[in-house]
Amino acid sequence: MHIHILGICGTFMGGIALLARACGHRVTGCDANVYPPMSTQLEAQGIDLVEGYDAAQAGIAPDLFVIGNAISRGNPLLEEILDKGLPYVSGPQWLAENVLRDKWVLAVAGTHGKTTTSSMLAWILEHAGMNPGFLIGGVPQDFAVSARLTSRPFFVIEADEYDTAFCDKRSKFVHYNARTAILNNLEFDHADIFSDLAAIETQFHHFVRILPKSGLIVANAAEASLKRVLERGCWTPVEWFGSDAGWGLGELGEDGACAVSFAGGEIGQLRLALAGSHNRTNALAAVAAARHAGVPPAAALEALACFGGVKRRLEVRGASGNVTVYDDFAHHPTAISATIAGLRQRIDGGRILAVLEPRSNTMKLGVMKAQLPDSLRGAELTFCYAAGLGWDVRGALQPLGERAQVFEDIEALVAAVSAAARGGDHVLVMSNGDFCGVHVRLLEALAAR
Repeated sequence: MHIHILGICGTFMGGIALLARACGHRVTGCDANVYPPMSTQLEAQGIDLVEGYDAAQAGIAPDLFVIGNAISRGNPLLEEILDKGLPYVSGPQWLAENVLRDKWVLAVAGTHGKTTTSSMLAWILEHAGMNPGFLIGGVPQDFAVSARLTSRPFFVIEADEYDTAFCDKRSKFVHYNARTAILNNLEFDHADIFSDLAAIETQFHHFVRILPKSGLIVANAAEASLKRVLERGCWTPVEWFGSDAGWGLGELGEDGACAVSFAGGEIGQLRLALAGSHNRTNALAAVAAARHAGVPPAAALEALACFGGVKRRLEVRGASGNVTVYDDFAHHPTAISATIAGLRQRIDGGRILAVLEPRSNTMKLGVMKAQLPDSLRGAELTFCYAAGLGWDVRGALQPLGERAQVFEDIEALVAAVSAAARGGDHVLVMSNGDFCGVHVRLLEALAAR
């Protein structure tokens, strides 16, 4: 079968392309921006790419068009597909019908930590010899690819609450036929499609409603929003983490380990190279979910001790003049705060210079601007890139005083960071996009001083 994917260079749809290719299909695709690293990853798999969405692509005449959720009505190719009555399906629906139907799906949902927790869970299963398939919204260092199909029954998926496609406004995760589900946390996000937190809670309950009674929900006991979701009705056993009655973590010891307990009894020690309490909590959820799939906690903890992390999660991009530059995907105030705290725990002295691009749809709308200053207080200096934003970034960051600077020009931002940085500093770049290649620009500017 020939499949043509609209929006193929997005992380999720790129993963769909790799899985479709592994299923033996001929795969082509198009996107508005075809550039590395996704373009090179796809082309290496023999997937031909087209720049743009011109209606003439309908003449490629594939057996099926798979439509990404970035494609809206008015898109020339989509309009041609609809006018000609050509066969199409959303990415999540194609995945459910062609990959996940006969799998034991372990789905990781939540506002934050989905990529890291999914990667941890996939690595635990891999380390246990279970050879899982997976589709993750990032690239785990231990696998070097974001998606994989195997003949084994287990499949780990990052379960996003964002909507499915132009033709299906349900959250993606309702398609995934999950048996084991992690509900990591739940805050307001995606202000472009959800009116408030209650609307997102409703989508999470749609997900809960279709989980089997033979399945398992691993849920964060610290989240009142998740408790509200489950109070609406739950037909699946629940194990809480972050609770004395369920899965718990002890204090971090001087040796970098902390005790893991279940039902009040200690079951092992967690040692994790990743910094931050949020990552230890992610790991705890992964241990609980893996246990449901048959991995003993001791084996899961052994796997996590050698877990390599995920690209773009406190990833060191380079150093120059004793200044280290990091890349991180954080773009929600809660994630920004947790990332800064995690880096602070990792480093031995030195200042943190936060370099932020508010790029997500929620941030572009200014919905989180009141929370932004507090999320950045853990950094000594903040440099914010505000090009194209329709709200007063300078006014929002005023509580930080002289510790925050705002720029509309990327070169001016790079020059300011380079001028401010001194030996021993840590430059933390945070964005959910490519941020104009700022990491390379910063390293070049630091080297040229």
